[in-house]
Amino acid sequence: MQITKEETNRDTEQNVQQYLTFIIGGEEFAVSLLKVKEIIEYDIVTEIPKTPEWIRGVINLRGSVVPVIDLAVKFRQAPSVAGKLTCIVITEVQNDVQSGDEAAVMGIMVDSVRQVIDLRAQDIEEPPTFGTRVNVDYLQGMARSGKKFCLLLDTEKVLSTDELLELPDSVEQVADNSQPELDLSQAPASLDASATPDASEQTSPE
Repeated sequence: MQITKEETNRDTEQNVQQYLTFIIGGEEFAVSLLKVKEIIEYDIVTEIPKTPEWIRGVINLRGSVVPVIDLAVKFRQAPSVAGKLTCIVITEVQNDVQSGDEAAVMGIMVDSVRQVIDLRAQDIEEPPTFGTRVNVDYLQGMARSGKKFCLLLDTEKVLSTDELLELPDSVEQVADNSQPELDLSQAPASLDASATPDASEQTSPE
């Protein structure tokens, strides 16, 4: 699902901002549609050793390496389980480490995508100080969604790029990292043919 500019520019004159809502761990979250590049089906994710637990791995997105974040783990919940409706929301996050206006591309693993909603400033309330498992620093606020509230994520904080510096930046490095190393010290010693008893030397039972 490709996000078009027409969708993101709609109703801007009325100070309406659009948010994409999705489900993680039974709770509804949302990110600004301006931060969303596209939505793809959950497919093969290559695990990278020595990375935080909330980094599910990386995917090859048209030749570019994109880290996939499992926010359920970052929110101290059980790891997400991939299902039929599981998607990866590809987002752009401002990278404070690099100079200029370059943005880092990351994927958010979500249980399912719900809808695009229009919100005005008066529709957004302050984030709750209790009753949620999400760090308040990760939230921009909350908005009513039916009988429940939808938590609006601050992508710049919840998807901080500082912790992703050790990830590979090329598809070739991903392929290399995904291959297990062979520890020769643990390999069994080869059998010495001379040490093997010859059948002719074995004493037959009396």
